[in-house]
Amino acid sequence: MPKMIARRAGLIRLAAAAAIVGSVVLSNVDAFAGGASNEGLAKQVQNPVANMISVPFQNNTNLNYGPDRGVQNIMNFQPVVPFNVSPEFNVITRSILPIVANPSLGPRVGAVGGLGDLQFTPFLSPAAPSKWVWGVGPIIQFPTHTAATLGNDNLGLGPSVVLLHVSSDSPWVAGALVNTLWSLSTAPQAPAYTNSTVQPFVNYNFTGGYYLTFSPIVTMAWRAPVNQQLTLPLGGGGGTVFHLGSQPINAQVSGYYNVVRPDYGPNWQIRAQISLLFPK
Repeated sequence: MPKMIARRAGLIRLAAAAAIVGSVVLSNVDAFAGGASNEGLAKQVQNPVANMISVPFQNNTNLNYGPDRGVQNIMNFQPVVPFNVSPEFNVITRSILPIVANPSLGPRVGAVGGLGDLQFTPFLSPAAPSKWVWGVGPIIQFPTHTAATLGNDNLGLGPSVVLLHVSSDSPWVAGALVNTLWSLSTAPQAPAYTNSTVQPFVNYNFTGGYYLTFSPIVTMAWRAPVNQQLTLPLGGGGGTVFHLGSQPINAQVSGYYNVVRPDYGPNWQIRAQISLLFPK
């Protein structure tokens, strides 16, 4: 009976999270249509606060994860939906809904798959085009996980900031996205957390929509023991924007080696992403 109740609770969380993210995307997608070049779309998709709907599916395969050095897989559904709130500003909503497959983490912690915790960020960003682009807003983490080892029962809240440089007369797009999450202790039985993420990105664009990318995700778990806090990946990859019929699509593959990592953290990450683009 407890397992059945937990399973039903997990399904309710999954349905609620999918409904929230899906309704935000569908309520805006009809207002956008194709028309930009592949080169222009590549630069837009590299801008975290671009005024364009995109629906990325990002798969992260983490190798040698956990005490048994298994394979962890995380598929992130992470739609980006802009709203015009005034002539001066847009609100760009970014959601990350992970679907996680964990290997066995020990004799009493078997392999499990399911939904992780949903992260949602509404960025306030200037509407007028500029070479320097910024966005600022809160990041909220909702406990939508469907298994105990896939998330934390505490709600999380913190600041998120993005700053980048992008120009039509330069092939480079570079910047960084930074956030920190603090647990709000809504579930006293769950461990408190303070987690920071820094994602620098440097992209070089070629004609035809092809590009090289460097976009490691550096994480810091401040409440962990000092030698278990930092994950620092190095690597890179490439991608392209193309059209399937009238639908523009961004495809990207990259690999990163974690030169600094916790004892049971993965040493390699293989990242593959497909994004549906809906430019104005």
